[in-house]
Amino acid sequence: MAYPEAMYQQLALDAVCSVCAQYGYDLIVWTMLVQSCHYFKDYLEGELNIYELINFDKVDAVLVNAISLTAEEDSFLNDRILDKLKRECDKPVAVLDIPLGDYPVFAPDETSAFERITAHVLDMHRPQRLLFLGGPKGNTVSERRLRGVRNEYALRGMRFDDSNVINGDFWYTSGMALAEKIMSGEIERPDAVICASDHMAIGLTATLGKRGYAPGDICVTGFDGAVETVMAKPTVTSYIPDLTVSVHRAINSLRERMDPDLPVIPPRQSKENGLRIGASCGCPEDTGYIKERLMGSLWNSTHNYVIEGHLDEVDLCKLLDSYTFESFTAAADVETGLKMICAADWLLRPYENFWLCLDPNWLDTESGRIKGYPDRMDNVMHTIPTEEFILDDKQHCSVKGDHMFDTKELIPALSESHEPSVFYFVPIHFSRVTLGYAVLQNPISQKKKIGYVFHNWIRNVDNALEMIRSKERLAQLARHDGMTGLLDRRGMEKGIEDLRSRAAEGDEWIALVIDMDGLKYINDNYGHTEGDRAIMTAADAVRSIAGENDIAIRAGGDEFYIQGVGTFDEDRERQRMERLRSMLSDMSAAAGREYTISVSIGCAHAPVTADPDTVISEADKRMYADKMTKKHR
Repeated sequence: MAYPEAMYQQLALDAVCSVCAQYGYDLIVWTMLVQSCHYFKDYLEGELNIYELINFDKVDAVLVNAISLTAEEDSFLNDRILDKLKRECDKPVAVLDIPLGDYPVFAPDETSAFERITAHVLDMHRPQRLLFLGGPKGNTVSERRLRGVRNEYALRGMRFDDSNVINGDFWYTSGMALAEKIMSGEIERPDAVICASDHMAIGLTATLGKRGYAPGDICVTGFDGAVETVMAKPTVTSYIPDLTVSVHRAINSLRERMDPDLPVIPPRQSKENGLRIGASCGCPEDTGYIKERLMGSLWNSTHNYVIEGHLDEVDLCKLLDSYTFESFTAAADVETGLKMICAADWLLRPYENFWLCLDPNWLDTESGRIKGYPDRMDNVMHTIPTEEFILDDKQHCSVKGDHMFDTKELIPALSESHEPSVFYFVPIHFSRVTLGYAVLQNPISQKKKIGYVFHNWIRNVDNALEMIRSKERLAQLARHDGMTGLLDRRGMEKGIEDLRSRAAEGDEWIALVIDMDGLKYINDNYGHTEGDRAIMTAADAVRSIAGENDIAIRAGGDEFYIQGVGTFDEDRERQRMERLRSMLSDMSAAAGREYTISVSIGCAHAPVTADPDTVISEADKRMYADKMTKKHR
């Protein structure tokens, strides 16, 4: 599916989770958090990548919420999903709402819903002229809804004229365009307009209102029960559709193909659907319903953070008041940034588990993955909720840097025993660059679904990770020599801290000081550009002899250090120094240079408890002695 915070998708999720709970099924939801017509195309590309993660080997059947994948009649995403199903899926497939290939389609009874809408308009408002504002001509969904209008007219011995059907695109713009045509006289003013979607109804009523029309001057109704209807001015009369029966039939069809010997539960209609009255049709608006939607879907301006249960009632205002983005972006380094994200998990509540899975190379700003995911992912974070809110208590959160797993497994714990759950898989990215994905696990019976808060929390995480990447890149630049890429003296300090942290008992500091011979001669006779090439050649050779527990540093113009921890072996270090000299001689010959790059080297060691500067100082003395010996020769 896509764009799960929309009302229609929320109803579908409610229905799917309800049926899965009855059967004890797990539900995996792969979803992007925006519509497929999202205007920011690079951002949309980053969102779309989540569908590349789908692994049909991990599921027993597939349900496609096709209407959520379509926007403004653009079916490119449905086409992409259909192609993936044909290439990779050998499991039973069912589709909701609109056709997708030749898979079986299960649509809600929208015809009956529009019969009831039409009956309300005819009985309560008695229009002489009624228009139907639908979708594009021939659109399956629009035709189902128009059929309900025709049926109600026929039941009353009347005929609904085709000339009263106006084609639109289900979006605000169609309602606005119709209003302009009515006001200009291009279309004769109607007494009522039944719209096939809430957004068209809002566009129509808002435009009429700006031109002086009062609510009810033209009776207007919508469909979907979108939250925008209670925020619109005027509020819009809408109809909350019942998706329960069609979803149940779809899942039953999958169950019959998965487990033909198991019984199926007959579907039952929901009691939470039906007509909801706003001011747009001219009736007194249902203030109780409007208040409930506003308070339940959006925010309260001030919260009591002390009352019991406040952590399970997170809304947009709590998200904004949490200053999450500021705390995320204030983090100075990777570990702190991940811990700040971890500490903000209370905004996801109630939930069971949360995983943040990133590309192992996500910190590399030079190479950005656009499509697909690597073969292995890094589970950098796994959080579980605590019973109480204590910001400094990190016991509920583990930030990991070494938990690698095969991407085809989706998450490390998917195969572990658990109560029936819903797993939401959503993309983690910055613009079109994929960083990884996040997974939220809830009990399948939990009423609350992902929505506005989750969407915007994830956006904050996306931006925070990009900020961490940028800071890490700047830190890397600040710690590395620009010419050779080796650590500079500032980077050496951080490197020594890292070496000290992983030193074992009995280890020693081992230091090599390496100084180029005759760099001034090269600069004077062949130019500074050639001198720079010689420095970079020497740096490459120094880098190549540095071991796993070593750091390589450019300490100055033509001076290099290697520092490491481990067990000192005099023969091994002598061989390493000779290997460096031989390598430089071979590299000079291979480059066809008229001179040979050579170096003087000194080596020293001391207990790991010693000051590293003392070891470097001793190695420097021995390097200088080596250089003097060469000069005497």
